[in-house]
Amino acid sequence: MTDSNVLNAEIRDDVGKGASRRLRHQGKIPAVIYGGKKDPATLTLEHEPLRHAADSEAFYSSILEIKVADGRKQKVVVRDVQHHPYKAQIMHLDFLRVSAQEILRMSVPIHYTGEELSEAGKASGLVIQHLVTEVEIAALPANLPEYLDVDLSELEIGDVVMLSDIKLPEGVEIAALSGDEPDDTMIANTSHIKESQGTGAAAAEEAAEAELEAMTEVDVEDVDEETPAEDEPEADKE
Repeated sequence: MTDSNVLNAEIRDDVGKGASRRLRHQGKIPAVIYGGKKDPATLTLEHEPLRHAADSEAFYSSILEIKVADGRKQKVVVRDVQHHPYKAQIMHLDFLRVSAQEILRMSVPIHYTGEELSEAGKASGLVIQHLVTEVEIAALPANLPEYLDVDLSELEIGDVVMLSDIKLPEGVEIAALSGDEPDDTMIANTSHIKESQGTGAAAAEEAAEAELEAMTEVDVEDVDEETPAEDEPEADKE
């Protein structure tokens, strides 16, 4: 495990919104670690080292190690991060304990490569759309990939790419494709653009700007910082 995957933390007993506010004023982040058939534990981490670590995409899809001053260690994954609505500040984190024998379900990013080499990528008036940028997988911690790679170098005009087309590492399953009713979602396709939209590059930039604008129009609600993410199974929250 690399140094960037090791997070130094302190156990804290002072909880509540007032205590969390005081910690943030001291340049620290309140956090909760839960799951693994143990009681939740409250932690404190230094803000700046964690903020820099969180700038990396791999931070959200890697196995991390929480290390406290008395030498105790716990492997975890990030389950939820709460950011300040406009400051470059992390407000709170939820970590989920990891067991080497238990399968993890978590989202990992999709990296699209090779599209500029494809027939579709070279065609005039055509845009390759990335419809999905991350996907939920199931794997043991030892098999957990930081991302999934989708090679578009063979993409031709009119082609589509489905979830089932992703080449998976050994021991990794896509959650949507397992079970009794698999959902083989389209993740990329080729799309003709109108003459008024200009070049493919311009259209792609326009689409990206529209997507970014839609993502930023989100209402920020006040949340209880000591409560783990609500979408977790009850067994993980104990």
